[in-house]
Amino acid sequence: MQKLAEFVEQHKKKSLPPIQPGDTVKVYEKFFDRNKERVQVFEGIVIAKKHGNEIGATITVRRVLDGVGVEKTFPLHSPTIEKIEIVKRAKVRRAKLYYLRNIIGKIRLKKKNIDIELLQPKEEPEEEAEEEPKESGELKEVQQESKEEVRSETREKGEEGEKEKKEEVSDAKQEDNEEKNKSQEDEGSRKEESQSSQENTDHQMEKEQDIES
Repeated sequence: MQKLAEFVEQHKKKSLPPIQPGDTVKVYEKFFDRNKERVQVFEGIVIAKKHGNEIGATITVRRVLDGVGVEKTFPLHSPTIEKIEIVKRAKVRRAKLYYLRNIIGKIRLKKKNIDIELLQPKEEPEEEAEEEPKESGELKEVQQESKEEVRSETREKGEEGEKEKKEEVSDAKQEDNEEKNKSQEDEGSRKEESQSSQENTDHQMEKEQDIES
């Protein structure tokens, strides 16, 4: 019996809201569609709750779709039920609201002025992480040191690469300047040669004129 009770307690959900008949709830149910897990939401009025706080506790939710009443019974502690939200709470005098099946049209129940946020389940506190052993701390320190060394190496490589780029740019500028100077010198030498050739031709013309005279 003890083993059975322990097994039941393990599979019970502790984060369930206090659902009562007359509550309008949203039930998020998991299902598989073509090997994909999806969540379907069913919203309606709780017309019955059975088996109290046992592992087999169920709620019956009724909804009217296109003039047709649809009822679903959900096991509260089923693993397919992801969560249940209370949308609003009504004031009723019965534990089983089966008379709603005979009502035609909209169902109107007296509302209760209750803060719905207080009815929502509280998230379970996360367990505090255990202290890490000293060995893991030492490993982290070693990893941090190795990361810092890698960063310093990458910085040095980057600086060296920048220096090399700057040197290449300066060398290219020097080469451009030298080429420009050479071209200017060539142009000057060509001009001088042309001037000397003109002078020679002038001298020859003068000599020919003197001879003819």
